[in-house]
Amino acid sequence: MAQDPTPPLTPERLAVLRSIEFNQAPSPSYIVQLDCLEANCELLKSVSDRCGAKILLALKGFACHSTFPLIRRYLAGTTSSGLHEALLAEELFGQEVHVYSPAYKAAELEQLSHFAHSLVFNSAQQLAKGIEQLALHHRPELGLRVNPEYSEVDTELYDPCSSASRLGTTREALEQALKTLQNNPLKQLHGLHFHALCEQDADTLKHTADAFDAKFGDLIPGLKWLNFGGGHHITRPGYNIDLLCATVQQFRQRYDVDVYLEPGEAVALHTGVLAVTVLDIIEAGGQQIAILDTSATCHMPDVLEMPYRPNILDAEEAGALPHTYRLGGLSCLAGDIIGDYSFAKPLEIGQRIVFLDMSHYTMVKSSTFNGVPLPAICLHSHKEGLQVVRTFGYANYRDRLS
Repeated sequence: MAQDPTPPLTPERLAVLRSIEFNQAPSPSYIVQLDCLEANCELLKSVSDRCGAKILLALKGFACHSTFPLIRRYLAGTTSSGLHEALLAEELFGQEVHVYSPAYKAAELEQLSHFAHSLVFNSAQQLAKGIEQLALHHRPELGLRVNPEYSEVDTELYDPCSSASRLGTTREALEQALKTLQNNPLKQLHGLHFHALCEQDADTLKHTADAFDAKFGDLIPGLKWLNFGGGHHITRPGYNIDLLCATVQQFRQRYDVDVYLEPGEAVALHTGVLAVTVLDIIEAGGQQIAILDTSATCHMPDVLEMPYRPNILDAEEAGALPHTYRLGGLSCLAGDIIGDYSFAKPLEIGQRIVFLDMSHYTMVKSSTFNGVPLPAICLHSHKEGLQVVRTFGYANYRDRLS
């Protein structure tokens, strides 16, 4: 997940987002700008064509399936974190369906075995158990997630290679496990997978890949593929595509393997917004506080988890412009605060506010805590204008409970 959730937005991309008819959308609503999304996908496809990497959409970051017909024209498939994401991929995306989970239930493996392209296991024990359980069924390609014990992620909550991480096996843990297993499951392995990046550039990938090679390179000969995971900020302005391609080609040529990349955020970066409305303005503790029809904890939880301060169209840091407000959400959580922002003119009740870069890790993480309604989902393009593709109401809150 996001280490620096406010990368630079180009003037050209900003101009496209400004063309959205925000006042015609329900409030609140996520709006995905399809021309921007396609531009991201075209860039990813150009990287794939250049270096031979197979690029997958990581559904954990972006799973707005009304956009799948567009995305699948450019990407090789999807990667899922469990059965439900994989079923969504199989039903609505198609192409290659890759799956990784820290652990699988037997019934999940049985179901996944009928359509998954690959299943990546978290440990040698899980791999051996999976091989045994799948022995009588069609078996997908098998992978093992490893921990290269190298990371440049600053926020521990999002660091998969932190001390005592549960994600992926270290080389020491792998060797210990192999001593206890009757049969060596690595003999049936098709690929190795690591994921250690978080919104980072290709230099971090290079460092991590070198650490991976040093720890696990002797296991690569004879494998079919390597998966370099996600966290690659490929569509971020200034990203070092040359170094990315050189790193991928280095492994493809040295080991004669396919290389997968599985970005989620890079697919949807700077493609969407969250349009909301000011419901009330109050004063407390000497501050002006605007209450919005959205919620940090419900609709953009990474604001609190990361934490980070999302950008707003035509707003600046507190004090930079004449009128400063604290923006608060609808829930009863005392800390449901999005942040302090300044505006050129005083805010008014009923005014729209537009949060930027709200496609990834928003819709997939939204909740109905406190019964706060989920935002509508809209699409926008220059050709079709604004389209409302999904709205949510009381039934969506009621039916997830019993």
